[in-house]
Order: sequence, then C-alpha cells, then structure tokens
Amino acid sequence: MSLSLSPEEQAIAAGREGVAIAMRILAESARLLGAPRLIPIASTHIDGALYHGDSGTLFAERLVEGGARVAVRSTLNVGALDLMGCSRIRLEEPQRGMARRMMEAYRKLGCEQSWTCAPYQAGHRPALGSDVAWGESNAVVFCNSVLGARTNRYGDFLDIACAIVGRAPDYGLHRPENRRARLVFDVSGLSPSFLASEIAWPVLGSLYGREVGNAIGVVTGVTSHPGEDALKAFGAAAASSGAVGLFHIAGVTPEAPDVETILAGPEPEAMIRVTPDMVAKARAGLSTAAAAKTIDAVAIGSPHLSNAEFDSLERLIAGRRLAVPIYACTGRHALALLELDGRRKRLEASGVVIVADTCVVVTPIMPDLGNGVLMTNSGKFAHYAPGNTGYAVLYASLADCVESAVLGRPVFTEIAA
Repeated sequence: MSLSLSPEEQAIAAGREGVAIAMRILAESARLLGAPRLIPIASTHIDGALYHGDSGTLFAERLVEGGARVAVRSTLNVGALDLMGCSRIRLEEPQRGMARRMMEAYRKLGCEQSWTCAPYQAGHRPALGSDVAWGESNAVVFCNSVLGARTNRYGDFLDIACAIVGRAPDYGLHRPENRRARLVFDVSGLSPSFLASEIAWPVLGSLYGREVGNAIGVVTGVTSHPGEDALKAFGAAAASSGAVGLFHIAGVTPEAPDVETILAGPEPEAMIRVTPDMVAKARAGLSTAAAAKTIDAVAIGSPHLSNAEFDSLERLIAGRRLAVPIYACTGRHALALLELDGRRKRLEASGVVIVADTCVVVTPIMPDLGNGVLMTNSGKFAHYAPGNTGYAVLYASLADCVESAVLGRPVFTEIAA
C-alpha cells in the first residue's frame, strides 16, 4: 500500500526549509511503516529533546533556522539539565552546553517547557478517542490506556516532525481494530491486600510486559480502581520490560468496560493466570543487588512524582533526618506547588534531593560509585538504573524506601501476593 499525500501536504513538503524537512521525514517514515495516509493530530509529547549527542542539537537548531514551529500543542519530555536549579548535574562541557542549546532550540520551536515524563500530570490530557503523536514509553502507554487517546510510540525525531506538520502516519494504534485485546492477564488469584498495595503495580507491570511483549491484553480480576499513580506505575514497568504501548483493565480503563467489549474475538488467543509464585519471581527480578547490608541512595519518581506521591513521601518521612539521600524526580508543575507552602524546604531539610526537569537515570546526578546500591519503588528505575547509573538496585515499597533511607540499610515489609 503506497502513501498518498494531499495537495496541501505536497505543498508543505515543497515549502520553506524547516517545515519541508519535517514533512519529508514524516512522509518517508509513513511509507516505511506502510501507512496509506497521514492523519491530523491534536497534540504531541516530544521525547527527542533529551541530549544523547551533538547531532540531536544540530538537527533541532536546523529546524529553528529553517523557520519551523510546532503546529499543535507540544509538551517536552525530560531534558539532560535541571533548569530549575534543584539538583547538581555532573554533566561537563562541552556536553552541558550542547544539552542547553538543544533545550533552547525546542523552546524556539514553540514547545511547552514542561520537561516531564508525565505530561498527563501537568494538564496535558488529550480527549478519549483523539489522535496524538507522543514519545516516551510511559507517557505513550498512559495516554493510550488510561486516557484512551490514540498514539503509537513515536521516537526521536519523528515526534518533532509530527508536531511541526500536525499530522501522523495512519497505522498501528491509531486504528480502532488494532486496539482490541487478544489475550487475558488474570490477577484474580492474587490477594486483595496485595492488589491494594502500592508495591503491587510495578511488579505486575514488569511481569505483564515480559509475558505479553507488544501484544494487546486485558487485565481481569481487579475489583476496584487502583488510582492513577498505580496505573502509571504499571504502564511504565510494562513498557520497560516489554514493548507495551496499550493495556486494558476490565472495568477500569475507558475502552474496557468489560472483557467481552474489548476482546478482538469471542475467546482470547491466550490466557495468563497470574499466581503468587509468578509475582514473587517478578518482584525478585527487579532487584540486582545481592545481600546488600547498606544502601547509598534512594531514587523515586520514574515516572515523575505526582502531588499525591509527594504527600505520601512527606508523611512517611515525618520530619526525620535521612541517613542517605532520597532523589525525588518530578516536573516543574509539581515543584511549583511544593514551593507554595514551604514543603520543598522541609523535604530538603530532611535530606531529600529534589530533581526537576530530568531524572537520575538519564543524566549524571548521583555520585559516581563503583559498587553503589540504589533502592527504588519504581519498576522503570529498577530496569534502567543498573545500566545507566552503575548502581545495583533493590526494589521495595515507598514506605520501605523511606525507612531504609532513614536507617541507611535495607528494610523490607513482606506483603503476600
């Protein structure tokens, strides 16, 4: 099937340099993906503004010099620098300067200076059924699954091309027939107390991602809405351990009022019945540190911490002084609220290092330790921290992370699955 461009789209491809570059990238990508046409989009979330090398900075500056501007609302994923000045980034020159130039180029392109991996917490929440072009794996899966908007996983630098043109290739998860579930992931065999706990959802997400890969599944056996932070944690872990871009939870997510409605056929192609033993193995798999007697740091906020999660963090610390730092990664939207009533100062006085605009696994922030041990409640951090930071990881609940930071040694509370 060949791609057909409208006369307007053909004119864009032949127009001024910056927009023409974006259209040519978009059109060629659509051809490679087998899309028959381009479709209008309501918004984008840009992952390509994170500095990985000079070519990304030079590409963005080329778009700016060519007169390009985003045509739709476009928020930005994390960058390589904490522009709010909360934490010290150990990125040296010339990389630091190139990272700053990259962030500035995306500002000039008209993108919102959100710098968060959780734009849905900062007010960017596209409507149910709307087509968008989002990057960043956890944002994509949340957008598709929890909000019910439609996007594929748009990577660097197709995301900014979509933003400038205001269109995306018509393929994949933009099409309703491709959003139907083909397998069932049944958690009804797990205890209600476990499913109600915060620790459950990153573990289940990690297990789900490994079991389903990039297939579309529906989770059954969840009797009440677990809350957006739990769904955020589940999706982020699933997108990290697998290639999940969309999940459904029967009776919870908007496209799955029940199993029958969302299944692609009368029967699922596969049934995965989750057992406590499967959960125990998945939980153990999130830790890479063997028999650690001390920890060097705690990192939370991947995806970025919500206001509710900061409430929990402050309540758990209860004014105590931490023996090791807790790196709390968040967006500037949450930071603004923390500063209104002095909460940021109280948290920092306890030993919390607030990280804004970025996070500890994408840019050097934590000390460079040869045998460091990091504790986290994030399934996504657990997947990426060993390779990106050099720290071995211990996975635990937020409550156990806080107690461990206070004592300087690992503390675990068992909750039976």
